[in-house]
Amino acid sequence: MVMLKVALGFLSAAAVIASVPAMAHGQEIANDLERCGPNAKGPAVLVDVRGFAAASGTVRVQSYPATKAAWLTKGEWLNRIETGVKPRDGAMRFCVPVPQPGRYAIAVRHDRDGNGRTDISRDGGGFSNNPKLSIFNLGKPGVEKAAFNAGAGVTKITITLQYM
Repeated sequence: MVMLKVALGFLSAAAVIASVPAMAHGQEIANDLERCGPNAKGPAVLVDVRGFAAASGTVRVQSYPATKAAWLTKGEWLNRIETGVKPRDGAMRFCVPVPQPGRYAIAVRHDRDGNGRTDISRDGGGFSNNPKLSIFNLGKPGVEKAAFNAGAGVTKITITLQYM
């Protein structure tokens, strides 16, 4: 009888946990600007990316929870948009939904030749809040420099790409 009560208690707890929305890791999504349009409810981040050095290659935009454990850790991103580069006047716009209002950080990579590998001497990158990149931090600022608050609606940010 005790074992049955324990099992039922465990199943009840599992049902409650399953009903809470989880932060899905590693979801590749399309760049749907309607999600950030005038009628959008959010939460989402409208990301203007500026400073493209060339209209070639691919661009990857990834959102992360603003925690040291998740930031720039492989597989810990929330949403990823990857697309061929077609910037107008050196700029592109992305809409990145987030699971709920809170603290996030966004990383952008411009792979100029589209080979899927980061070439620090050729490729560009940028982060929310536009922290300076240098050879000393290997282009990876700490999460505290990139973290921002996303509200319940659409939060707008601008990221300026940097090339070494």
